[in-house]
Amino acid sequence: MSDDALFPLELVQPEDHDAGPRLIAPGAVHLPGWLTMEQQRWIVERFDEWTHGPVPLRAATLPGGHQMSVRTVCLGWHWQPYRYTREATDVNGRPVLDFPDWMVRLGRKAVNAAYASGIEDNDPLANLADDYTPDAALVNFYDDGAAMGMHQDKDERSSAPVVSLSIGEACVFRFGNAQTRTKPYKDVELRSGDLFVFGGPSRFAYHGIPKVLPGTAPLGCGLSHGRINITMRVTGLS
Repeated sequence: MSDDALFPLELVQPEDHDAGPRLIAPGAVHLPGWLTMEQQRWIVERFDEWTHGPVPLRAATLPGGHQMSVRTVCLGWHWQPYRYTREATDVNGRPVLDFPDWMVRLGRKAVNAAYASGIEDNDPLANLADDYTPDAALVNFYDDGAAMGMHQDKDERSSAPVVSLSIGEACVFRFGNAQTRTKPYKDVELRSGDLFVFGGPSRFAYHGIPKVLPGTAPLGCGLSHGRINITMRVTGLS
């Protein structure tokens, strides 16, 4: 049986986690505890498989020569600063792993959970879920001391929402505005199992991870330390 068939799609809110959703900014929704522990462990097992190639987990080097502290493996399309390619020409030239069908389904469920809940009156994003078809994922691993500066996700040709899932240690997620890397912004604590979706007027908001909180990975999530962050995107490429 394939991984696509095995992924447990039924979601159960953990009883000890704050029930969402929470509106952080127009189009930006935080849903605490969205993934079950079973789902988190299952995804961590897939992550272990992805990191074995054909393109290994790697820290990208920015055009100025600075190497990112976050290490990444990609699905569907390979991201390198600042473009997408089918082959990892900045690593080993190998083709990137396919984007799995189960992740498409999970992405649609995530968008529906974020926008179809009536959190905003007359939300134009409420009917996006059925047509939401992500085709790329950046799977980031934050180890000791890893962080990510304020940036925009703007290498895609599509303005469809970004779906972000967190597993492992909690982090401070800084979510800002679309005009500047500086204030105003909000700091949100993302914990293991949390979902964050940003689209519409917040699709190109600057965001970053100034700090991961060591020792906060819950027992049973599949990680003893570090943080996995999956961000699904619609590239608009063919």
